[in-house]
Amino acid sequence: MPAPERPATDETPGHRAVENLIARYAELVDDGDFPALGVLLADAVLTGSGAPVRGREAIERMLRQTVVLYADGTPRTQHVTTNLAVEVDERAGTALARSYVTVLQALPGHPLRAIAAGRYHDRFERRDGRWRFTCRRVRITLVGDVSRHLRRGPVPGRAPAGGQGAARWWSSLVRASRRAARVVTPSLGKAR
Repeated sequence: MPAPERPATDETPGHRAVENLIARYAELVDDGDFPALGVLLADAVLTGSGAPVRGREAIERMLRQTVVLYADGTPRTQHVTTNLAVEVDERAGTALARSYVTVLQALPGHPLRAIAAGRYHDRFERRDGRWRFTCRRVRITLVGDVSRHLRRGPVPGRAPAGGQGAARWWSSLVRASRRAARVVTPSLGKAR
């Protein structure tokens, strides 16, 4: 059962309101509640590896085209957000946050594992007494097996499940995974 949404009003100190918005994002993704996620990010630009996405409907559509949902209506993931650093300018009604994200997934027949890790860089503003996202930049730097989490691009003999956006997202994760695998070992001077 999803946690009830609590408004991030002026009654909540800026730091706490921002932390609550970041936590709410993870809850909504893990619940597969893309309509509510679209509302949460309605005033934001969401940037991942593809073109920036702006607005409630566009964000909801991109998530539906990209993330695999299972019979229980969820992606069977836990987005764990850590190393949170928040800077708030109460007078200006703005805030910045940066954090790490680790995405865990478990499915029947597939044990719990980390499938991706990276960083979030966020911007917020207080408007009409409520704190809201204005920008979320997702930078995935470590990629494991995301084949059961993200829709792939075209499969021979089948129409693409996620459309062009999903194919670009998938391709960028594969490229990031390959880059991460080419880590240079200083003592040996070659990739390991």
